[in-house]
Order: sequence, then structure tokens, then C-alpha cells
Amino acid sequence: MTQNRIASLETRDVRFPLEQGAGSDAVHSGAEYAFATTLLGSDGKAFGTGIVLTLGLGNQLVCETIGWLGKELIGREIEELMLDFGAVVQKLAQHPQLRWLGPQKGVVHLALASLTNACFDLWAKSRGLPLWRLLLDLDPEKIVDLIDLSYLEDVLTRGEAEAILRKHSGSRSERKSILQSGYPGYDTSVGWFQYEDSQIKELVRQAMDKGFHAFKLKVGSPDGQRDVRRALMLRELAGPDALIMVDANQQWTLPRALEMCDKLKSMSPYFVEEPTHPDDIRAHRTLAEAIKPIPIALGEHVPNRIMFKNFMQAEAVQIVQVDCTRVAGISEFLTVSLLARKFGLRVVPHVGDMGQIHQHLVLFNHIAMGHEAVFLECIPHLQPHFVNPARIENGVYVTPQVPGSSSDLKGVRPGT
Repeated sequence: MTQNRIASLETRDVRFPLEQGAGSDAVHSGAEYAFATTLLGSDGKAFGTGIVLTLGLGNQLVCETIGWLGKELIGREIEELMLDFGAVVQKLAQHPQLRWLGPQKGVVHLALASLTNACFDLWAKSRGLPLWRLLLDLDPEKIVDLIDLSYLEDVLTRGEAEAILRKHSGSRSERKSILQSGYPGYDTSVGWFQYEDSQIKELVRQAMDKGFHAFKLKVGSPDGQRDVRRALMLRELAGPDALIMVDANQQWTLPRALEMCDKLKSMSPYFVEEPTHPDDIRAHRTLAEAIKPIPIALGEHVPNRIMFKNFMQAEAVQIVQVDCTRVAGISEFLTVSLLARKFGLRVVPHVGDMGQIHQHLVLFNHIAMGHEAVFLECIPHLQPHFVNPARIENGVYVTPQVPGSSSDLKGVRPGT
């Protein structure tokens, strides 16, 4: 392995306008995706790219915070840095001044995520390995060294985390075939909120021709009948065997969620995503009890492992949508995945990275932790902007082979 000492830290405020209607839901209507991007230059040939998603306005605030938070990484050799990265993440999260702006949520936590993701990318590149392979090559003790388990000791100790990984190490060979077959995907881009019915119908037909059998529809309209009509339309078009998810993007109150879930159950949703306010654990628990066996999925707006712990303890979530561009990057993603394994919950990430990093992480989750390979969200709008875009063929993610975490953006590198 070539030594790679971090020689510089730069940020980029990268924004991509979307076509009309793309990316829209019941709350968000701005047609722009943005990445607050960290670039870690090294004294070797490799550089690390870290990304977190925003919707544009305020992206520069995350970039500025990355610069403040990451100063102490400069001069560190990447192998030495990753020896005890969990302690590094914990120290950065507890920054004595910036912590006041969180703690562990909002702009400061997004900045930590971008930094963390850049470190993992540089580490994988320096070893000449795709991220999934680097992680699979690590011993359980080393994986746990990468994560911060503080405030989780009541439900997940270090010993328990290592035991989960050891328990599944002997059966890895039973799950490694997914590296050849590919990880299943589902198509979110067919059902954006502002799309007309005719557009949804055409996009679903195209997606089915591409091998997709699972789709997501945005709901949460003031006119509940619109949601029901479109959901039934999608069910009829996709057929009885397709998996169809509905996503309210936090728009419903609890009484409204109870009402709408009752009306939507006739089209057999595979899960209901973000049905109400993302901090209201009690409301999610009440709804989960009321709509069984339909699962509740959430995580897009759950910022840290402690909130996930509370949702899990309350039995208020059944499908965990942890996102490494919302929590503190890859490190905290792994922590939440271990928590979900402890609680017997499925992990289906939200993909603020457009699936670029998560295509690596779900392979690790499945092979190393024994998580069910459910499927991974597919959002294709930014694929042309990545140096190594995720390949999705016949509805599945093709296993990436290029070293790193697949985060590099075209024209975005240190010194440019």
C-alpha cells in the first residue's frame, strides 16, 4: 500500500438543476440537487471525494463548516487515521464550539458526513480497492474501530457489535453470489409528485422494460383522492406482483396518516415512507400499530444513531432508511446498520448520494451482517455527472470494481 498523507482540504459547492417535476414531493419543489463536496488531497496520487446532498440553498454553509471542522485532518496519514476512526468521528462531532450548532444534526452533522465519506474514499483508493471490498476484508474488531458507539451502550455494546459480525462471518459464502448477480434496485424516479399521470404511466412502462419490478410513488397531496387514484393507477399498470411503496415526505399529521393509510391499503403498499413529522416517535409508533402488517419506513430525515435507537426501541420503524449523506457518513451508517441487525430490522437506504456510495454499503450489510438484500433506491438524474456512475442493468446494481466509493464528480478534483 502506498502511503497517502492528507496534504490539503478543499470544498466545492456543486449544484445540478433538474428537469421540471423531477425530484418533487409533497414538501420539496425546488428542481435542484446539490452536493457539499469535500476534496482531500494527498501527497500520493490518490485523492478523496466526500459528498452530502442538499437542495441547493444553504449548500455553501455546509461547505464552509467542512473547512472549519476538518482542519485537523491535514497532515494525517490515511492508514493511521483510519486505525481508530470511530474516535476521530467522536472528537469531530464533539467540537467544543461547532457542537452548539447541532449537536449531531443539521449543517454541522452534514459537514461531518462529507468529511467522513472523503476519508473512506481516500482510504479505499489508497488500497486500490472498491469500498465494498475494503470493508469486507476487515476483521470485526477493525470494523468496530471505525464507528462511534457512544450513547448506544444500553442497547449495543462493542462486544455485541463484534459478535454480530463474527456470527455471520462463517456464512458469508452463502451470500457472496450477490457480487455476481447484482443488488436489486427499485425505481423512485417514476413517481415524482409533480409528474402528470400520463408521464408516470410512460415512465413505469420504460422502467418495467428495463427490468424493474418495484416502484415508489410520492403522495401527501391536499387532495387525498389524488393520491389514492394515482396509487391504484400504478398498481394496475405494474401488476399485482410488483412492489409499490408510497412516500408522504412527512406531510401528514397523525390523524391524516391514519386516514390515508386506511384508504391506500387496497393497493397493498409494500411500505409507507415518512408518514408524519420525522421527530414524532410516538406518532410513528401509533401508526405502526394501526397499519400492521404494512411496514413504516423512515430515515431520510433521521440525523443520527441516537434518534434511530429511539425509533427502534419504540417499535416505530420496520424498515430503516439510514443515509450516509444524512447521518455522519459511512461510519455512522455502519453503526445504524448494526443497530438494525440487533433489533431484527431491514435496512433499505435512502440514497442522497444517488446510490453511488450505498451500492457498496448494501453489499457489505448483506454479506458481512446478514442483512436481507431487499433492494436499493435508484435515482438516475445525476448519473452523467459522476466519473464512475452506478451501473443498473435489468433492474439490479452491477457490483462496482473501480477503487474508492464511486463518489468522484466530473471536473471536481483538488486544485481545479
